[in-house]
Amino acid sequence: MHKKIVTLTLNPVIDKSVTVAGISPDTKLRCTQPSYDAGGGGINVSRAIKKLGEESLCMYLAGGPTGEHLKQILVKAGIDQIAVPIKGWTRDNLAVTDTTTNLQYRFGVPGPVVEKEEWETLLKKLEENLEEGDYLVVSGKLPPGMPDDFYVLVAEIAKRKKTLFVLDTSGEALVKTTKSKIFMLKPNLGELSSLCGVTSISAMELEPLAKKFLEEHDCEILVVSLGPKGALLATKDLIEHIPAPTVLQKSTIGAGDSMVAGMIISLLNGKTYSEMVSYGVACGTAATMHEGTQLCNKEDADKLYKWILGQKNA
Repeated sequence: MHKKIVTLTLNPVIDKSVTVAGISPDTKLRCTQPSYDAGGGGINVSRAIKKLGEESLCMYLAGGPTGEHLKQILVKAGIDQIAVPIKGWTRDNLAVTDTTTNLQYRFGVPGPVVEKEEWETLLKKLEENLEEGDYLVVSGKLPPGMPDDFYVLVAEIAKRKKTLFVLDTSGEALVKTTKSKIFMLKPNLGELSSLCGVTSISAMELEPLAKKFLEEHDCEILVVSLGPKGALLATKDLIEHIPAPTVLQKSTIGAGDSMVAGMIISLLNGKTYSEMVSYGVACGTAATMHEGTQLCNKEDADKLYKWILGQKNA
């Protein structure tokens, strides 16, 4: 039985990127021809999986002409997809890079309001497409109009279908869903501190807090992303810090999603948890080496992975 990866995105986006020479108010700023990328947590994970040479099924909500555009971008990228239609228009965000300062300005808009029958249809589709042993990667925020505990409903389906539930979200949706059965959770430091009810976490407190979290929740693997410092892997009987290689960062967009993609591919290929997080950190770091929303590429990720393994064995 071949396991598959299914990604779920509830608030997808078209990322529109342009460059301009100098930003100043009250003048017409002449931008370059825009480039368009499909974005939003799960979609980024699917894109990164494709770039790393594997396949996934990408499920998401889409509406209006922007939703059609999003579908076309994914078709062009060769990504297997199921788009559940909604009345609202899929959002589009804008990233503007000022070539005179090399600073990037990112403008994000809220997603469309999703109605109850629309998200109920999505849950049905999800149930139809999940099989035992599949990986379900739920990544990104909830759009307006959806209940905070929506991912709890998703987790229940995953549990029923004996699917491995991987969660990467934030805010109230994260807090509510941690009461569910989770195979792997990937918070950053800020998200972990809100889950543990503390305002911040020092390096000394990280391991004990990770252990405490695992004792109190039905979660098999906790991977805390630490940005340029790598990641902390914690399970009931293993704690390990995986360092990240130092690279020249060009954009951090999609680094977390690239990390998740690398980890899931590693699991699919029978790697250990330690190797999984090492490859995840390599993919996340590789994503920061490219402009805009390009995500990671396999060649960079494989090189960085070798470096990480070398550091661990040194």
